[in-house]
Amino acid sequence: MSREERKVILASSLGTVFEWYDFYLYGSLAVIIGAQFFSAFDVTTRNVFALLAFAAGFLVRPFGALVFGRIGDLVGRKYTFLVTILIMGFSTFMVGLLPSYDQIGWAAPVILILLRMAQGLALGGEYGGAAVYVAEHAPVGRRGFYTSWIQTTATVGLLLSLVVILGLRLYMGEAGFQRGEGYPIAGWRIPFLLSCVLLAISVWIRLQMHESPAFKKMKEEGTQSKAPLSEAFGQWKNAKMVLIALLGLAVGQAVVWYTGQFYALFFLQSILKVDLLTSNVLIAWSLIIGTGGFIFFGSLSDRIGRKPVILGGCLIAAITYFPLFGLLTSVANPKLESALENAKVQVTADPAACGSVFDPVGIRTFTQPCDIARVALARSAVKYTFVPGPAGAPAKVTFNGTETPISAGTAAVPAVPASGAAPAVAARPAVTPLNANIAAFTAASVAAGYPAANDPGIVKLDGFFSPFGNMQAMKIIGILTILVLYVTAVYGPIAAALVEFFPTRIRYTAMSLPYHIANGWFGGLLPPTAFAMVAATGDIYFGLWYPVIFALATFVIGIVLVPETKDRDITTYEHAPVR
Repeated sequence: MSREERKVILASSLGTVFEWYDFYLYGSLAVIIGAQFFSAFDVTTRNVFALLAFAAGFLVRPFGALVFGRIGDLVGRKYTFLVTILIMGFSTFMVGLLPSYDQIGWAAPVILILLRMAQGLALGGEYGGAAVYVAEHAPVGRRGFYTSWIQTTATVGLLLSLVVILGLRLYMGEAGFQRGEGYPIAGWRIPFLLSCVLLAISVWIRLQMHESPAFKKMKEEGTQSKAPLSEAFGQWKNAKMVLIALLGLAVGQAVVWYTGQFYALFFLQSILKVDLLTSNVLIAWSLIIGTGGFIFFGSLSDRIGRKPVILGGCLIAAITYFPLFGLLTSVANPKLESALENAKVQVTADPAACGSVFDPVGIRTFTQPCDIARVALARSAVKYTFVPGPAGAPAKVTFNGTETPISAGTAAVPAVPASGAAPAVAARPAVTPLNANIAAFTAASVAAGYPAANDPGIVKLDGFFSPFGNMQAMKIIGILTILVLYVTAVYGPIAAALVEFFPTRIRYTAMSLPYHIANGWFGGLLPPTAFAMVAATGDIYFGLWYPVIFALATFVIGIVLVPETKDRDITTYEHAPVR
């Protein structure tokens, strides 16, 4: 690899670093962001709005793919993703400066959502530009290896954000990090402000780059598309390939990617009750160990093909997810595994009085006792079974045969002003039925054999290097590393595969859309949808059916319809027959 080629890869990869750096920052700090920008609402609602603002960035990505993909095919690769990284960097940096709701009122959450949407739009063009730029510089037979370096920087971004957050939390303490007590600025803002360093380096490097050889050749020959959007999606021969790329490659890659890194983290924290520091350290070490897999599988795809590597990763992941997550429970929280087998928790109610509790974005308010009970049990990580009761009978919840009443919550009690020498009576806040039942069911579950939050059997670490010598932690890292290796198998070759699917004249536009529909919608919505499936069924593993079904569907569609592209000359591309 020449010095110029290394510079091309570095310039293109920094956008991916930015993408995942910001993604993990926002996801990790969602509770703090909710308190800062949505403080007009109660705690539960503000967290929901914070997550919805987070999701807004995912939902607009495909539209960014259309906008910037078209510009990339008309104006050029270099200048387009120079613009996208400027928008990404500005949006991330401005979150660190944005005044809170208490300072500027409703303008704060509105501006936050606009910044998230601007970043999502820019990301829609960033990845496609980076992948196309590197692939069009790569020598024949090495595109998988060259583009796989872009994929490794996703891990770099995640690790960088993790190091910055944990470092600031340990140095400033929680009061300083969350509220700035004792410091001129709250610590949570600093990671966003530090993004300006990444931005400056990225812009400086990209300004020195030249346009890709394939794009220059196309311009010189006068074969450039005058309407890349209508050509890519309005002509069936191209639109068909977009659909095949989406369903036969990208969707499976997306669900495996998000399961291996983000749902695994969610599963550790929300279901297995592993604390924040420990779960992040475990994930970080699995990423460090597994990152080399991106290069290995990208290079392997140059030798045996994109199709067998990506589809093989989807199939193996789908087959092994249930046993691997079961093993994760067994090692990380053995008492929970025992409780899942031995504790008998039932919700008995008239089926007519129970509705759907499917709530993937977390904005529904449940009013029926049956629904409140089921959601509260799921959020308490308690496995339950539903038993149909007599018509009109009230809903009840039993733990090993002992009933725990379903609470209706408490109403707010206003403060009583001081009168004469009598002290003032402080206001008592309202407790929602859901929160009241979560507390009640958590206590009842402990009595029935479930572990408490501080159970000594739950894995716990006190530092980044503390897994060494801790056999329980090392086993978990081993399991998580397997999940990360699945990610590297499907994600390492995906950039090269998508680039090779389409001719130069519409490549930027056509490849960006399936990638961002898959990763922004199918992948980005995986964690909340999977948890909603858990809540609806009472089975902590039921959410795994989401990635399993989509990964298997991609495997079948890919086997039947996806052509092998590794030996395709992308400068003289002609549509190969679908096989």
